[in-house]
Amino acid sequence: MRCPYCNSENSKTLETRDSPDNTTRRRRECVGCGKRFTTYEYVETVELMVRKKDSKLERFDVNKIIRGLQKACEKRPVAMEQINELAGKVRQDLMLKDIEEVKSEEIGDLIMKHLKNVDRIAYIRFASVYKQFEEPEDFRRLLLEVKKQ
Repeated sequence: MRCPYCNSENSKTLETRDSPDNTTRRRRECVGCGKRFTTYEYVETVELMVRKKDSKLERFDVNKIIRGLQKACEKRPVAMEQINELAGKVRQDLMLKDIEEVKSEEIGDLIMKHLKNVDRIAYIRFASVYKQFEEPEDFRRLLLEVKKQ
């Protein structure tokens, strides 16, 4: 495992946790620079493919979900651990469907379902990009929906 900070291959495991979704979380410390980082290990059963809006097919990549969530949660009180956990829930929901192909819209809907419970502002940010808001009215409708809950 390479350190994401200094690229060293020497790290030690400080803590290991198994979760109910068969994911192993490892807290590591780089021997080279001393910085700490977290890795996740999971069993991949079937390679899930994502059907994009333009009909192209690509491999499912949980890191894309994480990057999107990081943008939505920027400057919000959402910890990286929460983002990783949310991405893991989306991945688990998809794996439980036991399908080989999923539409990108389904992934977006799952992200929104889980994100709404984490941070409403991040939810609105994510929705505005995911649903491609073009008019202020789009935001108003979403704000009213969020406010009702």
